[in-house]
Amino acid sequence: MKDFYERYLNGDVKFDKKTMIAIVCIIAVLSGIFGFIYEFIFYYFNSGMKEFYYRGGNFLPWINIYAHGALLVMLFTRKMRRKPLLLFVLSMLVTGILEYLAGYLIYDVLGNTTRCWDYNKEILNFGNINGYVCLRSVLFFGLSSLLLVYGIIPSIYYIASKVNKKTFYVTCVVIFSIFMVDEIYNLAITRIFNTPRASTVYKSLGVKYLYFEE
Repeated sequence: MKDFYERYLNGDVKFDKKTMIAIVCIIAVLSGIFGFIYEFIFYYFNSGMKEFYYRGGNFLPWINIYAHGALLVMLFTRKMRRKPLLLFVLSMLVTGILEYLAGYLIYDVLGNTTRCWDYNKEILNFGNINGYVCLRSVLFFGLSSLLLVYGIIPSIYYIASKVNKKTFYVTCVVIFSIFMVDEIYNLAITRIFNTPRASTVYKSLGVKYLYFEE
């Protein structure tokens, strides 16, 4: 494992195209789940430790922006694994820009009247910009990126190098597809056919959601 990790840090671990697709799929899933857990815990403290809130718009515990952020970090930092400080700073920049642009696009460009996050109304919100991004968020994303690059990705790489390629590919793609069906249903199908979204179903079951109103 030590030799494998050294090869990973040096960028010497290579996979065929199908295996890399599988790796990207499972990292997207794990990152989205990680984001859900983080927000589930954070907003409990943000509420004064009074309420737990379900976050995200899917039936499954997955938040898509964390998956997007993880894949961007994976892409932009692949050649700097030997430089953790630079990787940390670049990861904060990449994820911070993603978060700001996502907030700006959803609420200012598309005109969505309900905000899913607003740092003006959260704890530890120093340095927030229009409520879309703040110092605490980008610091957390930077630290999370270190965990991703130095813990999660090499572990996935190691597993991929040891198990049967077909089994690994099918397993990762099937898991990813399940999450994508959930995502497509809630983002597109519900709008086209006016069917109930995950939030509507969960609210009817008494699950608490947290949205920041304009």
